[in-house]
Amino acid sequence: MMSKLNPVVHARVPSDIEIAQAAKPIPIEHVAAEAGILSEELELYGRTKAKVHLSIVNRLKDAPDGNYVVITAITPTPLGEGKTTTTVGLSQALGAHLGRRVFTCVRQPSQGPTFGIKGGAAGGGYSQIIPMEDFNLHLTGDIHAITAANNLLAAAIDTRIFHEKTQSDEALFNRLCPPAKDGSRRFSPVMLRRLRNLGINKTDPEELTAEERSRFARLDIDPDSITWRRVLDTSDRMLRQITIGQGPEEKGMTRVTGFDITVASEIMAVLALTTDLADMRERLGRMVIGTNRAGTPVTADDLGVGGALTVLMKDAIMPNLMQTLEGTPAFVHAGPFANIAHGNSSIVADKIALKLVGEDGFVLTEAGFGADIGMEKFFNIKCRYSGLVPNCVVLVATIRALKMHGGGPKVVAGQPLDAAYTEENLELLQKGGSNLVRMVQNARHFGVPVVVAVNRFSTDTEAETDLVRRMAIAAGAEDAVMTNHWAEGGAGAVELGRAIIAACQKRASFRFLYPLEMSIKDKIETIVREMYGGAGVEYSPQAEKKIELYTRNGFDKLPICMAKTHLSLSHDPNLKGAPTGFIVPVRDIRASVGAGYLYPLLGAMSTMPGLPTRPGYYDIDLDPQTGRIVGLS
Repeated sequence: MMSKLNPVVHARVPSDIEIAQAAKPIPIEHVAAEAGILSEELELYGRTKAKVHLSIVNRLKDAPDGNYVVITAITPTPLGEGKTTTTVGLSQALGAHLGRRVFTCVRQPSQGPTFGIKGGAAGGGYSQIIPMEDFNLHLTGDIHAITAANNLLAAAIDTRIFHEKTQSDEALFNRLCPPAKDGSRRFSPVMLRRLRNLGINKTDPEELTAEERSRFARLDIDPDSITWRRVLDTSDRMLRQITIGQGPEEKGMTRVTGFDITVASEIMAVLALTTDLADMRERLGRMVIGTNRAGTPVTADDLGVGGALTVLMKDAIMPNLMQTLEGTPAFVHAGPFANIAHGNSSIVADKIALKLVGEDGFVLTEAGFGADIGMEKFFNIKCRYSGLVPNCVVLVATIRALKMHGGGPKVVAGQPLDAAYTEENLELLQKGGSNLVRMVQNARHFGVPVVVAVNRFSTDTEAETDLVRRMAIAAGAEDAVMTNHWAEGGAGAVELGRAIIAACQKRASFRFLYPLEMSIKDKIETIVREMYGGAGVEYSPQAEKKIELYTRNGFDKLPICMAKTHLSLSHDPNLKGAPTGFIVPVRDIRASVGAGYLYPLLGAMSTMPGLPTRPGYYDIDLDPQTGRIVGLS
């Protein structure tokens, strides 16, 4: 691909938004054509972004797959270590400098962190996906579709409880299956699904017995069992716990519930893990919202809303096509958090990209946070459902983060770094190398070659870089390469690109961490022991009850998606480096049956972030003269 920018190291690299707005994007239809996407497979959203129709999957079904590379990281500081920036920089190096066909696949960010403390997630410096304003804000509306679908299901739950409380079984049945003008009745398609699940093989409402009518019409949801919450794509701590039903028309039917951030919704995870439209319909329909009073799971299809959810999501399943600063193509699709969900972009995007690049090309897909979280879930959850086998792991590390793991002063977003991080300190770096070693070992546990990318900061010294390289190679990495893609764009990641090409030529012996046939506890304890270095697990009475419930209902064969802090290998964000001997507390376990996993909650995990004293929105504004957004990071 032809590079649009020839970035060089400046005394002061401009802000991300200044760099992004100075670039002139290639028309997205040209990016698509060069990537091998036909015009009739493209749904344009302006000049710089588009959706790609799933019809492309059938057209390319016989094409060979390219090399599949997952980008992960060591345990980060609260500032992040540049994983997305590395992903984009590597893409630019492979495509614009080394002449390889390449596709970048990343998640769409939540607007919560964008306006909160973290900022956007389009990469940074001269390694960004553009337009970064579109990327970080509404894009094509996928997150809004998820919000609408999630909240429709939430409304369906409470309205069903409301109507069941005041009506007899016969009245419920008559309202669910009202007679037409000619007196005939019919079941809607979603009702037939419920009947089949109940073991009632009848299609004519008039043929149901009184007992069958009662079983069909009354869900008898236990309000205390409901795990489905409303969502909003804004960080709002005041919505973590609310009371609904306080209006006079609700007849005193109050219930304590709360809001999650949209990217924590199971529907987001369904979007990321689905393989096609039919699969998405099935996954949405079997999402479990709670149980009835007898302990039987209640699903979205039981509530009659599975089809409607699919309608709301029909456009969201199409990947969003964008481009990097140097013109390489990128799919931005799905955005589940990695600490409270599985933290990976969509299977659909990866599969399409692998066909488009061909067997000599490269698809770079990013896994959220560190190799103990996003990467572990990439292998054990995403690869199980996609059937794809990765060729290489890129592990992003920074000298700054390794010093923190060696006992350096606390790193706080928005505050200046201590001198320990900006001056050479080999002793601190050596101690913190334990985290790097553990993460390399975590990746190698899956039988895949590992390359360490050391994301360069201007204060890093040659001695520090050499030490990190030696530690990485000794831990089993194929190579460890210093990169300067933030300041130089793709040119700063060319050596990393060459290392990835070499690593992908080696044969991977991919294996999962655990078989699905293991018990729930055995799977949890395997992850704690093998990925985190923990000594054991302690289950709360609530978690024990959930294990018994899920095992009884056949959910025990699902993979595990641990919800834990991203700031430590353990459950405790204060334990840095590579701690051992700790006991992990599991306070609860929830079931995302539609997405296809169980997620244990380790320690105090919040599914709705809060805003700091000085949120990022203080800096964001619009220039009324040019219409340009300013201050977005």
